[in-house]
Amino acid sequence: MPQARTLGPQPVIGENTDGTTNHGGAPYRPSYCMTQQKTIEIVRVTHLRGPNIWTYRPVIEAWVDIGSLEDHPSNTLPGFVERLTAWLPSLVEHECSPGVRGGFLQRLHEGTWAAHILEHVCLELQNLAGMRTGFGKARETSQRGVYKIAFRTRQPDVGERALQLGRALLLAAINDRAFDVAAAVAELQEMVDDLCLGPSTAHIVDAATARQIPHIRLTAGNLVQLGYGSAQRRIWTAETDQTSAIAEEIASDKDMTKRMLQACGVPVPHGVLVDSAAEAWDAAQSIGTPVVIKPYDGNHGRGVSLDLESRTDIEAAYALAHAQGSGQVIVEQFIRGNEHRLLVVGHQVAAAARGTTLYVTGDGVSTMNALIDQQINNDPRRGRAESFPLNVVELDDSPEVILELERVGLKPDSVPEAGRQVLIQRNGNVAFDVSADIHPSVAYAAALAARVVGLDIAGVDMVLENCALPLQAQRGAVIEVNASPGLLAHIKPANGSGQPVGKAIISHLFSSSHSGRIPVVGVTGSQNTGRIARLIAWLVHISGKHVGLACSEGLYLDSRRVDASDSTHRDAGERILINRTVEAAVFENPCATILGEGLAYDKCDVGVVTDIGWDAGLAHFDIRDAEQCFKVTRTQIDVVLPSGTAVINAADAQARELADLCDGAVIFYALDPANPTLLQHRAQGHKTVFVRDDAVVLASAAQDIVLLRLPHLKPAKAAQPEMVMAAVAAAWALGITPELIAAGLRTFESNPQKSPY
Repeated sequence: MPQARTLGPQPVIGENTDGTTNHGGAPYRPSYCMTQQKTIEIVRVTHLRGPNIWTYRPVIEAWVDIGSLEDHPSNTLPGFVERLTAWLPSLVEHECSPGVRGGFLQRLHEGTWAAHILEHVCLELQNLAGMRTGFGKARETSQRGVYKIAFRTRQPDVGERALQLGRALLLAAINDRAFDVAAAVAELQEMVDDLCLGPSTAHIVDAATARQIPHIRLTAGNLVQLGYGSAQRRIWTAETDQTSAIAEEIASDKDMTKRMLQACGVPVPHGVLVDSAAEAWDAAQSIGTPVVIKPYDGNHGRGVSLDLESRTDIEAAYALAHAQGSGQVIVEQFIRGNEHRLLVVGHQVAAAARGTTLYVTGDGVSTMNALIDQQINNDPRRGRAESFPLNVVELDDSPEVILELERVGLKPDSVPEAGRQVLIQRNGNVAFDVSADIHPSVAYAAALAARVVGLDIAGVDMVLENCALPLQAQRGAVIEVNASPGLLAHIKPANGSGQPVGKAIISHLFSSSHSGRIPVVGVTGSQNTGRIARLIAWLVHISGKHVGLACSEGLYLDSRRVDASDSTHRDAGERILINRTVEAAVFENPCATILGEGLAYDKCDVGVVTDIGWDAGLAHFDIRDAEQCFKVTRTQIDVVLPSGTAVINAADAQARELADLCDGAVIFYALDPANPTLLQHRAQGHKTVFVRDDAVVLASAAQDIVLLRLPHLKPAKAAQPEMVMAAVAAAWALGITPELIAAGLRTFESNPQKSPY
């Protein structure tokens, strides 16, 4: 995925190419009146959720009024730079306009303005909170002292709070007041944990992004759509839309799972279901000790006790398992070895992790609680957040550990004698990557277990003496098959760099030739763009595709208008993209939508620009003339895929300039077949559309195709040849045949009250 880039030249504060300070063209006149407290007011905050004038990705755009700080750049504020960098030393990593490590610090010392600094502070606060971001820009508005800043955020609430905290931090540094940076970062960290995608889901989404597969977060949780329309897939952490509900039910029934695996030749430990402590003891004697006792429907190791032999231990373990589950308890044969988690994706093992046994050694002084903190929890790989590969051991929340201690006569406040080794956990801590060591026979057994249960993604737990040995050469067995397995042990193991399990899941959901995309067309400008969008949608529809359309004349599914209100806003666009029946989508994108929300899609196959249509309403966004409107309109061209096409009105001088910015092909259209741009474009071997002798012509280097004569159309269409040409060129770019295009033009109904369209 290409790095986020600015869409269009932006007048960026402090980033003149000649090294001078950008300050609206006016020379800086220093002022040293520092007695009055400086302030920054946040005037307006907008979350641009899609591609926008700043970048391809979602950003927070804030208008800030820096007041008297307009006369006080950073190098004139006594002690400011030192205070700011002491609080946020990691700002040294910000390259800024110099493009080198420490570049932003260089700008601080040379002198830059508060809005520019606030942008960097907001980015760094998010980085420190664990939400890595890097894109930010700042620019002046037409009002002195008021700036627009934009910075990348992965979650709008976190981004807005970072803006508020960043403002408070910056003002404290400017006015030499105290500020609790650690508390601010902790608050943002809590928001990131609560509001952002979990690490497993985020890892899969990142793998999709690397494949240029778009995504839409469908809920505040981890339900995510990958791809658009009929090409989409859905994930919920490590579950997919292929994960069978029946398979999940089987996996949650440990006894049924074991019986099915055993029937299919997968080695499993012998075990029985029991309903009382007495039955548990009887079962242990029948199976033969040592045994394992665990809840019938448990997961994540809760309520599991291992290597039990005495009646006292077995009955205590039964009580724990019964409390941790919903009723019945399993007593099964204990197999010596280390627990392993094998992640099966599709029909293959994508990663494997090994667990380890935990001990502490007594010193004759410290309690068990203290020893655990000193010898286990001091490991920097352990933590309470999901981002840590190993968990903190807390006796208050670990009845399994307390049971182990009781088995050897200890309690949390006991002080074991010096040199005594005390077992804390017999297994668990499955976070040590062994993917490269797994023997093919072990991998085959794990994959077979997942297939028997019916899970497309499964965490298969096995006990193995040595995962590198053939399964037949050791006493190994599958002890559980889990749906929706956690991925963190494989993404961020306690050793090594982790496995690309997200990539494996994306490859499972999408073949190498499948991008999850459907044909998407966007139309921008001020010349009949709603009607052009409707006509394009109709031409695509008669080519055999189910089409979704969001435009100023309503929201349409094929020939049915499902909402008559203006549907150029982003929510209407998402309604189209999440619809599984939609095979192609068409959007009308006014400049106000690009400025106020961003595009509904990340990339498109065809981008149509009718003109650079500035109007007075854009002054609300501080877009004051056609030159500034050009930077907005180019967003539509910037998102055209390299395999796509820009359709541009050659009669509009400013629109013509957009052709050089397109990553894909370009089709120019104009009424005049002698238009110099058309002639030059065609001479270079490219496609054009024009009107000659009252006929619409599709022209390429090889031939002219006379599509149809305008008088053959209804008067409403014949009177708007530019509208017809724009739609025809878009349809041609999508590969629709001239014969179908001509038929569609004849059957299109301009009146939105009638059907079709």
